[in-house]
Amino acid sequence: MNAKHALMWSGGKDSALALHRARATGLEVARLINFYDAATGRVRFHATRVEMVQAQAAAAGIELRAIGTSWPEMEGRLAEELDRLRSLGFTGVVFGDIHLADVRAWYEDRVTAAGLEHIEPLWGEPPSELVREFVETGGRAVVTCVDLTRLDASWLGRTVDEGFVDDIAASGVDPCGENGEYHSFAFQGPVFAGAVGWRPGQVRSEARFSQLDVLPL
Repeated sequence: MNAKHALMWSGGKDSALALHRARATGLEVARLINFYDAATGRVRFHATRVEMVQAQAAAAGIELRAIGTSWPEMEGRLAEELDRLRSLGFTGVVFGDIHLADVRAWYEDRVTAAGLEHIEPLWGEPPSELVREFVETGGRAVVTCVDLTRLDASWLGRTVDEGFVDDIAASGVDPCGENGEYHSFAFQGPVFAGAVGWRPGQVRSEARFSQLDVLPL
């Protein structure tokens, strides 16, 4: 029997690609872990409702552990969750980081301290190639959040598809949005048994961010 792994799931395209790659290497991903803001019921930055993350997990056929918390409580709740994984026989946690070394180090220190393996299937690869791989393997996502200091509002609500890959490469920002330029909600691809139904809701503004509410069909 394969060792069980969990995967840190934001609901975006990089999470989906990390899951696809992890499965392709033979890892058994038996749980998705999602932290969301308890006050809003949404994933931070992505602005995705927790019920839409639940729909993704159902389509992927993987148990979801969705944890509502505040930002100050995040580190403590993460430590509790890592200890729980270890006690349940999980051996590692998969992440979708690409090149932000400080973010990777923060998680890696805590995962390894809990006695778990820290796995990064996308690490160090060119973002332009990763977003293209997501699309070419059948992945699709919708842009749910845009940092208006980096991209204009016309990117909000766009589908991450072949045209998006070319346009984002020409925009001058990180093609995967790794610096926070944009965030997404993955709704189709090889990790899902079928497409995750959604419809666009209201556009909201929060500081310098423009966010699209993604609603169930």
